[in-house]
Amino acid sequence: MKTIKGNLITMAKEGKFDVIVHGCNCYHVMGGGIARQIKDNFPEAYEADLASPKGDIKKLGTYTKTELGNLTIVNAYTQYSYGFGTKQVDYDAVRKVFKRIRLKFPDKKIAYPMIGAGLGGGNWDTISEIIDDELSGMNHTLVVLER
Repeated sequence: MKTIKGNLITMAKEGKFDVIVHGCNCYHVMGGGIARQIKDNFPEAYEADLASPKGDIKKLGTYTKTELGNLTIVNAYTQYSYGFGTKQVDYDAVRKVFKRIRLKFPDKKIAYPMIGAGLGGGNWDTISEIIDDELSGMNHTLVVLER
């Protein structure tokens, strides 16, 4: 996994990536973390999320997307619910959604934050291993927010 420091939103707007992926819950809540930034900067991505069934557990491991010119934003359903203090991320959902991303975007430059390790409460070592496994051989980059 290639890792760089920077701002994923800014870099996406600058055209550095073809696809950006962020983790979502199944309840249309993009109230914090990178999801909030996606909602604020790319409202079309939030609209794509709203077009999916609210609270449907079958969304886990799937995604919705929006295409804005040469940029595709993927709302990856990696957690069922939302909240603080407990692990929300579902590792099986992370694996399933990145398997789908691999099939849909095989030749694209893909970037993502530390999906599921912030507000999702997951273990980044576990999550990064899953992503590396599913996107093996592809052009994918972790963007760590530079503070």
